This record gives sequence, structure tokens and C-alpha cells, in this order.
Amino acid sequence: NAAAGESFGARRLGDDESLLPLITSANLACGFHAGDPLVMARTLRLARQAGVAVGAHPGYPDLAGFGRREMALTPDELEAGVLYQIGALAGLARAEGIELAHVKPHGALYNQAARDPALAGAVARAVRAFSRELILVGLAGSALIAAGQALGLRVAQEGFPDRAYNPDGTLRSRRLPGAVLETPEAVAEQAVRLAQAGLVLEGGPAPVETLCLHGDHPASVANARAVRAALAERGISVERL
Repeated sequence: NAAAGESFGARRLGDDESLLPLITSANLACGFHAGDPLVMARTLRLARQAGVAVGAHPGYPDLAGFGRREMALTPDELEAGVLYQIGALAGLARAEGIELAHVKPHGALYNQAARDPALAGAVARAVRAFSRELILVGLAGSALIAAGQALGLRVAQEGFPDRAYNPDGTLRSRRLPGAVLETPEAVAEQAVRLAQAGLVLEGGPAPVETLCLHGDHPASVANARAVRAALAERGISVERL
């Protein structure tokens, strides 16, 4: 999976036209951290043409910071904001003949919900309130996965081929050197490792059921091609969420 639709107005980000045919599931920005109604509608059409599953990518209301700055929202505020974003994208998607398949939080919200059970519960409740059929995507072995499972949601445990990890299985902060893997070769190697062995955590391994490539990575298209080739070489098939 990969993020898409992260342009906003005249600001263009990512190469959705080239990236979408190389993935199986797309996480579309819903207007809070990126995206706007026109960008969302355009990206939905591209996703439909590419035959990929579409999910909501709700984030914090932080256009200036691209949703990568932590915010102190209450669980009630967060639940309402996530539900609002899912509903906005779902309305545009239905007009294009598309039903949403999943929800994956973005950026700082994703990372905070991975470790904070209260925030994780708020996200999971918003997803359940919209539809119990949606898949909740979260960091493998995280509080978000546990919250989704506790509410009876289908979950997909996620790994990142293009990001570095801390020893406890959390993602290394982007403020630190080496947080983002730079070459398609390194990204492909980590993708295979995650797909085969999962994520090694202090409490034991967690399976990785979906791999995320960042659409705003400068080499996103090359990374996607390298990952697909490496997985195919090892007989690892990919499918939609």
C-alpha cells in the first residue's frame, strides 16, 4: 500500500499516476493533513483505473506540518475528526462507484495511536462507527492493532520497507539521521525481510500483512518497482486489502 492524493491546491506532491499501477491498495488523504476535494476526486479516478483498493488516510488537522507534528487532541475530538474524514472521502468515492476498503491513520496520528491505547481506541471506534467491514491498518504489534481487535474489526498489521525501526519496533523519528532508507535496493531488501519474518518485537515477532511505501519519498516509483520485483523473485504474491 502507499499514500496518494497528498497534493493540495497548487502544491503538487508525489507521482500518483506512476505509483498507483505498482501497488495494490492506496491510502487517500482526506483534507486534514493533505488533499482537497478536487485532488481527492481526481485520485479516486486514478485508483479506479489502476484497479487498486482505496482506503481513507485520516490525519491531524495540520496542513502546514503535513500531519507529522504531534497534537494533543482528546479522544472524543480525535474520534469525531477521524469519522469526519472517512465520511468525506467515502462520499466522493461513492460518486465514483468505489467503496472504501480500509482506514489507515497518517503521520503523527499513526505513531501516537501505535503507542497510546486511548488514542488507538478513539481511531478504532471511529472506524467501527462508519462500518464494521472496513479494515483497520496499523503498525504491526501496536496498540492500534490491539484496539481494532478488541472492537471486532478486521486488522492488517503493517511494515515499512522504506523506514528505519527502533529496537522496540517503533519507527525511528524523521528528525534522526537514517530514518528513511535511501536506495531502492535497501528498500526491497527490507520489504522481503518484513514479508518473510515479520517485525521482531521485545515480546516476540509480529506478522506483517501489508507493506507501506511512502508516496512522498523522492524514489517512490523506483522503490515500488524494486519491491514488486524482489517479492516476485521469492514467490511472494501481493493482493488488495
